[in-house]
Amino acid sequence: MARLDGYAALITGGGKGIGRAVVDRFVAEGARVCVLVRSQTDVDSLAEQHGDKVVCVIGDVRNWADNVAAVQAVVAAFGKLDVLVPNAGVYDFSDTFESIDGAEMSERYRQLFDVNVLGYLLAARAAVDALRESNGSIVFTLSSSSFYAGGGGTLYVSSKHALAGTVKQLAYELAPEIRVNAVAPGGTRTGLGGLAGDNRALADIEGFEDMVARNVPLGFLSEPEDHAGLYVTLASREDSRFVTSEIIRSDGGIEVRGRRRKKKVEQ
Repeated sequence: MARLDGYAALITGGGKGIGRAVVDRFVAEGARVCVLVRSQTDVDSLAEQHGDKVVCVIGDVRNWADNVAAVQAVVAAFGKLDVLVPNAGVYDFSDTFESIDGAEMSERYRQLFDVNVLGYLLAARAAVDALRESNGSIVFTLSSSSFYAGGGGTLYVSSKHALAGTVKQLAYELAPEIRVNAVAPGGTRTGLGGLAGDNRALADIEGFEDMVARNVPLGFLSEPEDHAGLYVTLASREDSRFVTSEIIRSDGGIEVRGRRRKKKVEQ
C-alpha cells in the first residue's frame, strides 16, 4: 500500500466521516496530509493516530483566509501540494421545498451553499497555484444526490448538482496541468450534520440503515472506508493520469435500483 508514496495532500472536513476515512487511507498509502478541521478534538484524534504524518489547521471552509492558511501549512510542512480533497459538507435532512418558509429561504440557502459549494470553490482557488506547480489534482466529494432526487431536500440536492457542474468546468479550465475529478458516495454511516441549530446526524436517523439497504441493489449501508480507495485511484498519477472530469459513483448501484431479483430456488 504505497500508491501515494511521497504525495502531499490537503483534505477539508477530514476530522470525521468520509473525510477521515480518506485521511486514514492516504496515510496508509504513503501520503503526508494536511487537514482543515473545525475543532481541537479532531486535531487531537488525528495526531494520536497519525503523529507527524498529519498536520492540522483549525478553520472554517467558508473563510478565504482559513483556506489560504491550510494551503500554506501543507506546503510549509511537506514542501508541495499534490492532491486537494474538498470534502466538508452539511445536510438538510430532506426538508421539502414547501416546508421552508419563504422568509427563511435565503438564510438557509446561504448556510448550506456556503459550505457545500463555496467552501469547495475557495479551497480550489487557494490551492490552484501549488497544484499547478506539482501537476497535481483535485478530488471533490460529491454525492448520489449529484445525480438523483430524493436523497435529501431541495437545497442539499441543488448544492450537490451544482458541484457536478463545478467538476466539469474546473476540469476544463485547469487542464492540462491539474486534473479535476470526484467521488460520489451514496448512503453512508457518517455523522454528517445539519444547518445551525440542528444537532442531528445523518446516521442517527431512525430506520436510515434499513432504508438504504432496501433501496440499493447491493443491499447494505456503506461505511466511510468503502469509498476511500476511489480517492486514492483518482489522486494517483500512475493510476489515473489520463482521467479528468470523471465522477465515480460509489452508491450501491442506485442507477439500477428497484426490486431486487430473488435467487431461484432449486427444486
